[in-house]
Amino acid sequence: MSAIADGSTKISGFPPGRDCARSVALVQALGVESDRDGDVLTVEGVGLEGLKEPATSLDAGNSGSTARMACGLLAPQAFDCRITGDASLSQRPFERVVRPLTRMGASLRTTEGGLPVTIEGRRPLHGIDYSLPVPSAQVKTAVLLAGLRADGATTVRERLHSRNHTEIALREFGVEILESNGAVRVTGHETLQGARFDVPGDFSSAAFFITAAAFLPGSELVVEHVGLNPTRTGLLNVLRDMGADIRVEIESEGKGEAAGNVRVRGRELHGTVVTAEQLPAMIDEIPVLAVAAAFADGATRVEGAAELRVKESDRLAAIVEGLRALGADVETLPSGFVIHGGRVLEPSSLRTFGDHRMVMAWAVASLGMDGDCTMDHLDQVKISYPGFWEILDQLVR
Repeated sequence: MSAIADGSTKISGFPPGRDCARSVALVQALGVESDRDGDVLTVEGVGLEGLKEPATSLDAGNSGSTARMACGLLAPQAFDCRITGDASLSQRPFERVVRPLTRMGASLRTTEGGLPVTIEGRRPLHGIDYSLPVPSAQVKTAVLLAGLRADGATTVRERLHSRNHTEIALREFGVEILESNGAVRVTGHETLQGARFDVPGDFSSAAFFITAAAFLPGSELVVEHVGLNPTRTGLLNVLRDMGADIRVEIESEGKGEAAGNVRVRGRELHGTVVTAEQLPAMIDEIPVLAVAAAFADGATRVEGAAELRVKESDRLAAIVEGLRALGADVETLPSGFVIHGGRVLEPSSLRTFGDHRMVMAWAVASLGMDGDCTMDHLDQVKISYPGFWEILDQLVR
């Protein structure tokens, strides 16, 4: 959004992960200047029509957010381009974003439903009214970004609310957003104005430590200045349902994004039921929730989680395989699982399938056992949380 705004945008608290770096590199390849000083990123916007044709393919790496949002950004441009990604990202579904953009008049071709995606520019777009078949903030964002260059209004409807960071940010850039009954609408050719943002700590990263502290009796943890947008913090509600001692202190709602402190005291947890309606607000936290469920008393049931099969790995399969390797009692469901907690788990060798969230989830699981677990692809935490191992080491000393 900063890239297509008029003027300069300053983003404080810019995260150090590889995924965010991919987004920066992508807009730089489109002729946008940016400068990073510590955790402050300054982007010199070029306006809605100022992007330049890239000299080569645009590599999104492992970042589904980068690739899918870029489809919406690039669909209305006056040039052709190609988006690629690593082996993992190339296996993830992209037709879900191509479908609505094609309805708007864009021309995008996937490779067997995934990356690379080839985008043929110079196509005039028109607004559409589109209902998302699966809740996805990435697809919603892609359609809204394309809608900024389309004729007429573009509306995206969701049966279950996905993350709303895009809607909040667009308002701060001066775009008129209309929201009603699960629908979001933008009008084409409305300009964005450079703005200032303070990005709080990433809740999905903090979730690993919050969950560990919640199920390890005797633990005490305070996570400061973390994002508390309610479309992201569903895990807190589920952990409370499991009996966790969690207190939240809202400190600010700057730029529309709530932030504050989360205080956790460890205690024994019990099982619960997580429904499909709860999942959009905690989809990235299911692996670490499954770990907590394995140490809890009683059964925890997660339903309607088929979306986990098309993340960086098949997370449903990875969760079941790993917990069973540790000795947990896990029952598979067509789109979820049931974990019968309370067993004493034993250390084992665990596969992460190169998935950064599985690496961190198994690291949390190892805290609840005597002995050492081994796992592969430890370096993958750099995708979202480069400092994970150092913070974990400080917390468990």
